[in-house]
Amino acid sequence: MWRALAFLALLAVAAYGATWVADHPGSVTIVWNGYEVATSLAIALIGVLVAAIVVGFIWAIVRGLVTLPEALVRGSRDRRRAKGYSALSRGMVAVGSGDPMAARRHANDAERLLGAEPLALLLKAQAAQISGDREAAESAFQRMVDDPETRVLGLRGLFVEARRREDDVSARAYAAEAARLAPSVTWANEAVLEAQCADGDWSGATETVERRASLGLIEKGLARRQRAVLLTAAAQEREAGEPEAATERVLRAVKLAPDLVPAAALAGRLLARRGDLRKAAKIVEAAWRAGPHPDLAKTYMTLRTGDSVRDRLARAETLARLSSWHPEARLATAQAAYEAREFAQAREALAPLLAERPSVRACLAMARLEEAEHGAGSGRSREWLSRAAHAPRDPLWIADGVASERWAPVSPITGRLDAFVWKTPTEVLAGPSETRPGDPEAPEDAVLPTASAKLTEAAKPTEAAKPAEPPATIALNGATPVATAPSAPTSNPMPAGTATPVVLPMPKAVDKAADSADGKARRAV
Repeated sequence: MWRALAFLALLAVAAYGATWVADHPGSVTIVWNGYEVATSLAIALIGVLVAAIVVGFIWAIVRGLVTLPEALVRGSRDRRRAKGYSALSRGMVAVGSGDPMAARRHANDAERLLGAEPLALLLKAQAAQISGDREAAESAFQRMVDDPETRVLGLRGLFVEARRREDDVSARAYAAEAARLAPSVTWANEAVLEAQCADGDWSGATETVERRASLGLIEKGLARRQRAVLLTAAAQEREAGEPEAATERVLRAVKLAPDLVPAAALAGRLLARRGDLRKAAKIVEAAWRAGPHPDLAKTYMTLRTGDSVRDRLARAETLARLSSWHPEARLATAQAAYEAREFAQAREALAPLLAERPSVRACLAMARLEEAEHGAGSGRSREWLSRAAHAPRDPLWIADGVASERWAPVSPITGRLDAFVWKTPTEVLAGPSETRPGDPEAPEDAVLPTASAKLTEAAKPTEAAKPAEPPATIALNGATPVATAPSAPTSNPMPAGTATPVVLPMPKAVDKAADSADGKARRAV
């Protein structure tokens, strides 16, 4: 609309000017080189306008002739660039669809048409990667490193290639250089942190976590948790040789994460050695309220070295009241009552845990009680030992498919910080199911090993004793490390392509129980 108004305004001005010239006639005389030309003002103005138009056309023609070579070169360059970007787009699509031949062809076209364009180099590197040509990929990434604009991207590619060929030294060097050039790059910071944790450089890892938190790469809560884990790891290393330094670090860890079980248990032990029992009990009780754990119970009941068994039983009852009789508190109370020879109280504490599916620890606790009350060869003790072989597993520290009885600051598989979680492992046991008439029915979600059946069979005094077989094992699906499983024939072998499970031994107490039952059976025979 504004353009139309501007055009109408210019048209009105031109009409007014023409009217004004018509109302004020005059003459124009031009004298040049002895010649004299006289004409009216209107004709002179028209002549000037026509001359300006002719001169403009002539200038445009001359300028076009002068700039024609440059225009031809620029047009050719633009066409090459358009073709190059088209080849680049097709190459990215080929890489995404997993077509190495098309990716290489388009990558070569893009490099020929675009030259050292960063995207063309990236396409060439990715095409080489999906083709399995590691040398070509590293060459492309190295060319990126030589360019300041693509240096971090090239370091990322070289880092990935170094990891693939298991060159940890080069991978660490690339990650450290990328973190120095671009402190906010997430992958570089994570790789540096992983390397520092693998080397046990807890101070350097703590600085890395603090830098990531200051840059906003991780949440403040996660940063506090990771710092607490690193401080706990450093305190564990100094617990024996430098107790004061260990205490200082673990107290900082408890302040950052009061619910971190390893930190609270370690702080309780160190403070108890120093004689500060009240503070140690306060720290352990706070962690126990957040999440009951057997390590906390053990630390709390042994804070004072000279306590009697009844003093430890009183401490176990305190933990039970704090957690509203959590299963861990019941197991701790039963253990303390057993040591105090209060068998009735131990049975009362274990009774709710035996209602449905008692765990291995609950069954073994009942086996100890029966043996203490009715003798080592009692049938009830053997029955609970047999049930322990079929019972669900108790919680363990688990990280990336690996189960451990002891906590660690990093995962042994991926090197991830604070990877271990206290939870119940998957109830899958290695070996075939072997049941006999009269044996307890196996759970539907577990495959009972041969050793479990042998344990039940050995508990019968009327049958001949048989050699003990390898202990039952726990298999956690989907993990990488593999341990040797019992070599027993299976009726349902694992299908091809299934991830090899991690095989971990069952608790030692079950193995000892099996050996004990086997020996008793031989004596009976």
